[in-house]
Amino acid sequence: MSDSAAPWSPHPQLASDTHSVGDLPLSRVLIIKDANFPWVVLVPRRAGVSEIFDLDPADRAQLMDEITRTGAALKEITACAKINVAALGNVVPQLHVHVIARSKSDAAWPQPVWGKLKPTAYDTRTLREFAGLLARALNLPGAG
Repeated sequence: MSDSAAPWSPHPQLASDTHSVGDLPLSRVLIIKDANFPWVVLVPRRAGVSEIFDLDPADRAQLMDEITRTGAALKEITACAKINVAALGNVVPQLHVHVIARSKSDAAWPQPVWGKLKPTAYDTRTLREFAGLLARALNLPGAG
């Protein structure tokens, strides 16, 4: 279980590698700064949590709901062929779940995205548009 008294903050590597979109009831919604793939990370805002089973049952259920909502939003936004979901944490031990829209035309298809391509930075406009579409699809506060 998590230490509810400890303050929560995103792991420094996640903070460096992502753009924050907003908060779902449990998770911070982040976009990986790699324009090669529509790639979102959900980070439950619970201190000291490194595994899904570290969450209490209500938070586990909420996380599954948020993964499902995010996957559906990405599918709607991108019209992708497949949604990949993974919680690895080998480099960043803080629990975070990758939700990635995959297209048969992406450069890594059908292999996993990790280590296949050098990350490509988003241009400011494209990142802002993607973040706005995602925020609206997830009905995040302030998404308008």
